[in-house]
Amino acid sequence: MASLPGGVRTRLWRDGVLVADGLPLDDIAEHLADERALVWVDLHEPGHAQLSALAAELEFDPHAVEDAVARSERTKATRYPTHTFVTVYATHLQRQSGRDTVESRLNTTRVSAFILPRGIVTVRRRGPFDIDEVTRRWADHADLMRFGTGALLHGLLDVIVDGQFETIQALDDAIEDIEDSLFGATPMSRETQHRIYRLRKEIVQLRRVVLPMREVVSAVMRHRAENGNHAELDGWYTDLYDHVIRATEWTESLRDMVTTLFETNLSLQDARLNTVMKKLTGWAAIIAVPTAVTGWYGMNVPYPGFDEPWGVLVSACIIVGSAGLLYLLFKRRDWL
Repeated sequence: MASLPGGVRTRLWRDGVLVADGLPLDDIAEHLADERALVWVDLHEPGHAQLSALAAELEFDPHAVEDAVARSERTKATRYPTHTFVTVYATHLQRQSGRDTVESRLNTTRVSAFILPRGIVTVRRRGPFDIDEVTRRWADHADLMRFGTGALLHGLLDVIVDGQFETIQALDDAIEDIEDSLFGATPMSRETQHRIYRLRKEIVQLRRVVLPMREVVSAVMRHRAENGNHAELDGWYTDLYDHVIRATEWTESLRDMVTTLFETNLSLQDARLNTVMKKLTGWAAIIAVPTAVTGWYGMNVPYPGFDEPWGVLVSACIIVGSAGLLYLLFKRRDWL
């Protein structure tokens, strides 16, 4: 058997049973012509020439090939005369590299798939994605392989959606951690403010890849219904579509939560500022009393009690009485 170039994996099933792992690319077209065969080809970071050569042999649409190698492409499912082209994004949340950073931790891996009548070609670009998890998912449901490419595509999309759920769960946990500290006695630190802003960026990025998944899975299900493919997989795709809907709704709720978190933080800052201003105003009023009294008695003119001991006592009583009265009044109104 000829060795495969780096970044290329192939598998062959016949009548739903795995019979070969590591087929030469030159034999792919021959096996795709076999009605009993099911073929998978995976290309990791392929060059344009490598993908174009395979596309020419398998008669892929040139527009789909361009979309597969483009630097960025939106999530979509497009039907062509000889195949269906699907582009989706797997998500991965990195560990926080810095405590005081607003850089997004969300990584995305673009996974494109050319779905043929008896095979599927996947193209992976950028970012980490565990393709071995996909093959394990296929092995766990080996009985579905007899249903053809629909089973392969379902396993691929199922792993991607599960990964998106893990990312959403991690962001949800991060929001809950911030909520616990939001109403603490101490004001929110600069680090926490950076975390809120970073979460906001990450959720915006996540929405761009999660929300279109609903249309992708819906289009795949519609194409399957139009082609009259194996009805045994309908329940699996219905469950996948339900997961996509849940991920979409959860992502939307996260956006509302982080927006509320952001606005609540601003409101709490305003409330704390008002509290500080009330205390400063109260103490300023109390301090103003002795200032006013001593200022009056400090004028260079005779006044009642001038040059008399009782004048000092009267002014002291006025200062203590007025300041004490203001303190009790402000304390009752919770200004101090």
